[in-house]
Order: sequence, then structure tokens, then C-alpha cells
Amino acid sequence: MTSAGLNKNFPDQIHYCECWARDGLQSITTLVTTEQKLEMLHAMMDAGIKEMEVTSMSHPKLLPQFADADEVLKKIERRDGVKFRILMPNMRGWERLERLIDDGYFAHKIILMISSSEIHNEKNFRMNHEEAMKEHAAIMKRAHAKGVEIVGCVGTVYGCAIMGDVPMEPIEKLTRFYHEEGAQLLMLGDTTGTANPVLAEQRLTHLMDKFPDTEFLAHFHDTRGTGIVNSYVAASLGISWIDGSLGAIGGQPASGANLYHLGHKGNTCTEDLIAMFDECHLKTGIDIDKLIDLGRRAEEIVGYQMRSNVIRSGRVDHSPTTADKAPGPKMGQTA
Repeated sequence: MTSAGLNKNFPDQIHYCECWARDGLQSITTLVTTEQKLEMLHAMMDAGIKEMEVTSMSHPKLLPQFADADEVLKKIERRDGVKFRILMPNMRGWERLERLIDDGYFAHKIILMISSSEIHNEKNFRMNHEEAMKEHAAIMKRAHAKGVEIVGCVGTVYGCAIMGDVPMEPIEKLTRFYHEEGAQLLMLGDTTGTANPVLAEQRLTHLMDKFPDTEFLAHFHDTRGTGIVNSYVAASLGISWIDGSLGAIGGQPASGANLYHLGHKGNTCTEDLIAMFDECHLKTGIDIDKLIDLGRRAEEIVGYQMRSNVIRSGRVDHSPTTADKAPGPKMGQTA
């Protein structure tokens, strides 16, 4: 069977980024130790994950989860073919990373984000669009000089918890800005988990047609249970760069919208998504069994049950053993 067996536009290889150590941990109350973060990051590499969000350069007073960002970057193993992403909130964060790079602790990519919903950006980053673009342009110039790649993230592409539906105009404006400033990847963020398969296809197709020279990255959240199907839609359109997080944890920054924060805030679940890609014959290079073990260990570290189905059901068994074929309940015995 060919990749996915359904659509010739599926990529030959999914480039998957695991976001557990940054986006995943950002909004949880459990403070994960540096040693636990390094344990998980190294185990991700062992499982075949080639790209990872490893930390954030946000101020420790705002995000104490990443007070050890310098230590993580100093102690993490560098392996051939594996790249690290770091969230970059502002110029002060870049200057901090630049010092680490000058001391020999290289980071491959930084993520810069501007919400297409301007009010969301003002709530989250305390900057309007023009202020944010000016600062990001300056950061990108310095990052290019250091050989650091840019992931330009346009947030709230599919909707905003404050303003509701977001028009295409600001999304196109920010996409053009990041592309023209030399971002190697353009992340389209489902920041408040409002995307659905139809909207995802419409917006992705529109932007891919309008910016044919831009390489896009799909980053969906599972707030309303649509993260996996939206990621599948993105892959069906030929997008090879896709994000997720072990156990579907992590997610959105505070925006002041009450109802939204009563629901799930997390990313698309890595274990479930990679297992589905595997069943659809889409190549990821990731060992599913090691990934399931990672999901279980992640739950032990954060101290609660996360939202992976696969670590409980197991992967699909296409060749059950004799013991597995024992008779089950008779018809009518189960609901």
C-alpha cells in the first residue's frame, strides 16, 4: 500500500516535532526537574524523534517551569540529525540564548510567535502587531547571523477565544512578514483549539496557494477532540511538518477568556497521532513501542493520567497470538 493509500499528496516522510518538554510542560503546575526533562528528551531521541521543543527563554518569574533553560541546553546530548527548538518570547530572551551559543551550547531553531488576533497578542505578549514585527525582525537578523533557523508562528489561525473568528487578512500579513524575513518554517497555530477539518483544509489550502514558496508546519490542539483529524488533513495536503505532545498536554497561554480555560488546553496527542500515521503507512521514523513507554513515563513524571488512548489500548495487533484468540463474550453481553 502506498503512503496513506488514499491521496497522492501525502508526503513521503512526516517530520514530527515533539513538544512535551516545552509547550507540554508550560501550563502544568507540576515542576518537572532538569534531570527528568533530560531523561525524557534523551528517550525521545532513542525512540527516533528528530526534532523537539526543549525549553523556553521566557522569564523565570513568568514561567518557573523553565527557570532551568540554560542548564537544559548545557546538559542535553547533541546527536547527529536531531534538532532542538526553543521558544523565544522577546529580544531579552534572544540575548540570553546568544550568550549560550557563544559559550558553545548551540540551539538549532527558535520559535517566534505573533497571534493573528491582535487582541490575543496584546494579552499574551503585551505588544500589538507592529511592535511585535519590529522586535521579531531584529531577533531574526541576529539569529540568521548565528546560523539559527527560524520557525515563524502565526497564532490563532483558526479562531480566537477573545475575538472569535479571525479574518484571513492579518494571517496573510504575518505569514508574508515571516516569509520575507527569512523564516525557514511557517507554523500555523491552532492556539485556542478551534480548528475543524473543513476549516483546516480551507485555510491551509488558501495559504499554500498564496505562498507557494513557504514551507508550512501544522500545529493543532486537541481542545475539542479534533487534533488528530486536523493533523491528518494537513498531511493529506502535503504538509510534512507536524507537531504534537505526549499525552496531549500543554497548550495555550492565558488570554482572559473564561469558558475556554474550563476545557482541555493541550496539543494533539503524540502517541495516538504517530500510531495512526503508522497504521496509514505514513513514515515517521518513530518507534511506536518506545513511544508508548515514553507516554507512560511522562504520566509518572507529571503525576496524573494524561489523554493518550494508545498507551492503554496498545497499538493495533495484526497478528494476534493463539492466547489472544480466546473466545470473548457472546453477542448481547456487552453494551
